[in-house]
Amino acid sequence: MKKTLLLLISIGGMLSVFAQDATQLIKRPSLSINFFLKDFATPELISSSSITTVFENKQWTKMKDMAPGLNVQYFQGLTDHLDFMAGLGGSFLKYPFLYKSGVQTPVQDKFLLEADANVNLKLLTDKYFMVPYLSAGIGASMYAGTYFGAYIPVGTGLQFNLGEGNFINLQYSYHLGVSDLTNYNFQYSLGFASPIAPGKKEVKLAPTPPPPVKETPKDTDGDGIPDDKDQCPNVPGVAKYNGCPVPDTDGDGINDENDKCPTVPGLAKYNGCPVPDTDGDGINDEEDKCPTVAGVARYQGCPVPDTDGDGINDEEDKCPNVFGVKENFGCPVIKEEVIVKVNTIAKNIFFSTGSAQLIANSYKPLGEMVKILQDDPNLKLDVEGYTDNVGSEAVNQALSEKRAYAVMQYFISKGINADRLHAAGYGSSKPIADNKTAKGRAMNRRVELKLRYY
Repeated sequence: MKKTLLLLISIGGMLSVFAQDATQLIKRPSLSINFFLKDFATPELISSSSITTVFENKQWTKMKDMAPGLNVQYFQGLTDHLDFMAGLGGSFLKYPFLYKSGVQTPVQDKFLLEADANVNLKLLTDKYFMVPYLSAGIGASMYAGTYFGAYIPVGTGLQFNLGEGNFINLQYSYHLGVSDLTNYNFQYSLGFASPIAPGKKEVKLAPTPPPPVKETPKDTDGDGIPDDKDQCPNVPGVAKYNGCPVPDTDGDGINDENDKCPTVPGLAKYNGCPVPDTDGDGINDEEDKCPTVAGVARYQGCPVPDTDGDGINDEEDKCPNVFGVKENFGCPVIKEEVIVKVNTIAKNIFFSTGSAQLIANSYKPLGEMVKILQDDPNLKLDVEGYTDNVGSEAVNQALSEKRAYAVMQYFISKGINADRLHAAGYGSSKPIADNKTAKGRAMNRRVELKLRYY
């Protein structure tokens, strides 16, 4: 590693021919857009064996197994050798929580948001083409909008200066978790940065123009009318208008003598009049695909379509392919008896204690729900899982999610398209009864089924 670092510094010295102005060694405020890869597996292997073993056995995680993401970084020079660097990045992944957190790894990719602030120690100044640096800072993360953590990013990088303050940034960082909900990981990133503040520019004075040559032409505009009789001596005209051009009142390039609409700008093909608008919708007939029916510009002069013919145009209709009513935003109204039946079904869905395993008594009511969805293929269903407040919030949240997904998976197994289904868990956050009593807790341990068309 030491030999490699010395080699990089030597190459940077040899490439100093790409140096910038020595007066601008402190980096200007700059923004960088970066692509990065996250690696959780390699740090875990190193912690369970050693970095030597990982290298010898070629166990370093392949790029295809890492989680990609994007981030934005802000740079501000502090001194010639110190830069402030702040970043905000995001990626979708299955976050491998530490065992001690009590949170299981999710079954689906969810959004990870990370923000950090760092100080970069540059081994060379920005006058060199290639600048190696070391970095350290603090950071915070939010996963799935629920799990918050903190970490310490440390690492190294190479900055390749392209001139005018632009540079390519190649960076490796190690995120050391400092909270139970943060796991250790490597992050490799590549980005392009450009200044957002202007540099100092040399002011160049324009040469003094030569003095104008004074002339006294007898007919300046050459229209055959002497200047002393020409009311427009600098513009060729006709004697009829005392040396001025034939007027063009509306400024459409067609003089009033040839303009049938002299006070309204128009086109020569319409003898100086505007392109007609037969249907009066503000879109002229040349651009109007429905010239005799009033419409709107985004449909090229035609009316907004109404695909299902329910009198509600597609832009306001949340069910544009199903006949509905205005009171339900263009969707059909779900019958009250169907809602009552669905609520009864939901109250008869049961699981094994502390798990997401459906018990046999649940299959009959679930089958009735499948038939409702099969009878109306336009219906959609939200499956919501809830728990009481016994146990930790993290465990309850995970259990409510698993139960909701278990019900959704049952419907999928019976042929219901997954696009019509949505499952979510809310843990103990929305009780409908008092958690201080056994009856109240039993009511709070529930699954709710909610039909909708949009």
